[in-house]
Amino acid sequence: MKRIPEYVGRVALACLLLAGSLAAPVGHAQEVVDAAGLRAAVAAEQARPPAPPFPRIAFLAQPDRQGAWLSPDGTRVAYLRQQGNARGVWIVPTAGGKPVRVLAQTDADTLAWSRDARWLFLASKRQLFALAASGQGGSRAISRLGGKWARSFAFADPSQPAAAVVFEAPPHVSRTPKRWRVFRVDAAGRETLLHEDARTLVDVALDGSGRVAFLIRVEGEAHVVLRMQGGRLVPAMRCERLVRCSLVSASADGREAIVTTDAGGDKYRLARLTADNTLQTLHADPHDREDLFEVSIDPVTQAPLFARYASAAQQTHGLTPEARTHLAAIAKQLPGPRGLRVEVGRGPGARWLVHDRAATRKGERLHVYDPATGALREILADTGYLHRDKPAPALAEAAMARKFPFVYRASDGLPVHGFVLVPPGVDVSRAPLIAHVHGGPFALFRPEFSSLGQLLANRGYVVFESNFRGSTGFGQAYMRAGKGDYGNGRVQRDIVEGVQALLAQGIGDRARVGIVGGSFGGYSALQGVTFQPDLFKVGVAAVPPADLGWVVRWYSRSVDQMTPGIPLSTSMRLLELDPADPVAMERLRAQSPIANAGKLARPVLLIAGADDERVPIRSVMHYAAALSAKGKDVSLLVDPEGRHQVSDPDTREAYMFLAERLLQRRLGGRAPEPPDRRLKAFIDRNLLLRGSDFPDRRD
Repeated sequence: MKRIPEYVGRVALACLLLAGSLAAPVGHAQEVVDAAGLRAAVAAEQARPPAPPFPRIAFLAQPDRQGAWLSPDGTRVAYLRQQGNARGVWIVPTAGGKPVRVLAQTDADTLAWSRDARWLFLASKRQLFALAASGQGGSRAISRLGGKWARSFAFADPSQPAAAVVFEAPPHVSRTPKRWRVFRVDAAGRETLLHEDARTLVDVALDGSGRVAFLIRVEGEAHVVLRMQGGRLVPAMRCERLVRCSLVSASADGREAIVTTDAGGDKYRLARLTADNTLQTLHADPHDREDLFEVSIDPVTQAPLFARYASAAQQTHGLTPEARTHLAAIAKQLPGPRGLRVEVGRGPGARWLVHDRAATRKGERLHVYDPATGALREILADTGYLHRDKPAPALAEAAMARKFPFVYRASDGLPVHGFVLVPPGVDVSRAPLIAHVHGGPFALFRPEFSSLGQLLANRGYVVFESNFRGSTGFGQAYMRAGKGDYGNGRVQRDIVEGVQALLAQGIGDRARVGIVGGSFGGYSALQGVTFQPDLFKVGVAAVPPADLGWVVRWYSRSVDQMTPGIPLSTSMRLLELDPADPVAMERLRAQSPIANAGKLARPVLLIAGADDERVPIRSVMHYAAALSAKGKDVSLLVDPEGRHQVSDPDTREAYMFLAERLLQRRLGGRAPEPPDRRLKAFIDRNLLLRGSDFPDRRD
């Protein structure tokens, strides 16, 4: 399965601010609903039994199993499992039997099987290891990763029995001429240089003999797909102005490539690049609504078998008669709206691995499918959840809020995508409503489990998640439709009008509406309580840029990139957020929360990281100080070691507890469970400003 790169796939601004169908999708994909369909869905939710309150740490906990990968021969599944402070590598046979731990300790966060299924390649931030799948040969470091000459693991080489492909990039500052390289590294650590280039290399596909067949190279502001022809690179297609292209595989003879791209169209799709450089669409969303999300390929032929979409509603499509037949058999045994990702095994006794995700379930369930009999059985049922490396309770899926995708029309006529989570058994006309805004802005909410969204729903709030214009996953035109208007303008109105659309349907209590978010979502929350106080009665903002223009200018000088090899400032210019445009930056400044601090009339909770590399702590502190000096009701929690991602378990729990408490006091949801001694001590140390809802340390 190859996941499609996002615009923001490699620490981009989302982290900052964080021809038709070949077949019908699986039969239980959830449909996007209109207003009438949403009312019917909400009525059904109100008839369900109310959910009991679940412990906060159950929403924070992470599954102790991290990833699962099927061997190419379909006989084994390898996975990473966290037990306390130790992460190990485990293997379980697909034919049945108990899991076996083959490595007790690793810092790897991903792995890949060799083509011959004898080796596992384990990639951490520092090293690439080869581990004998039998567990008897131990593991050996075969290549460094990271470092001054930064190396990164790309994939297991499908052309060789046991080898990996590694990219190497030169230092950002170097006196020697810069060279980008692609290596093959076998399980013994022997390296073979496949290609080197004076320009940035971002992708490669090999032919059946292991030779470079296609490369993607950065040329100016474009990604260029080049084919190897007669020993030299020849341009095959050009993707510029943030048009995306990615290599999935090459044919055995190296003449054709399978690519994912939005070149020549609006939506990201699966295509064949022929020998004469013609693009032939193999699959696109039959609803013309979503970008392609993932592609599953045959481990032997490298041909695409399944295409998955997951922006508005989960869809999985079979791309061959065999794939369609087996997908229908799988879907019949897994009823209900869910996202299915299928890994295929080939060979005698080969099984397939089905990854099963749902909006009501944290993590994923794994199933082994036997293509010979059509039998499906669950494998590796949830082994547990961890918080602070200790066991935590699981969440009852039947009690979680269902997540409904719907479309509402903005005041300028644009259809805007969103989701709503409805607490089961609650009269939605009297329930408080929370607008939960995603980061980015070039990111999106997917129809999958959301820890914060489900926590708030469990506390009695209707939760609205807007994929406002500017969000990814819905095509180039939709992503660009923000046109740089990210102050108190068109993008913010999309969020406001989504709330108003729900209220007009009787969903949510108009007098009890709040807004929360992180990064760009935090910025939007500050915009809401500053400029729309009649609607939003309270705001919670994590790592928020209080002046988006200033942060864009500051961050655009970093080495982070939205599109590999292209400076962040270039990407921002192409998205009409040009940090060098004084008019655009002044407009954002004039519409910023910091420039309008005096207008704030609602309580706000701020969460910040002292070592935030994207939204500098000084900018958040400056905003908090300005509010405090004006007598505004502001609370501020600072993680002394926190970066932009709110990843520390104590900080995450403090964030959720403080948000729960503030929202409960202002909007009337369920009261949070009291903090334990450790959490209380953390909050006492780090809650630097206490608004009226957090009066003193004893409370």
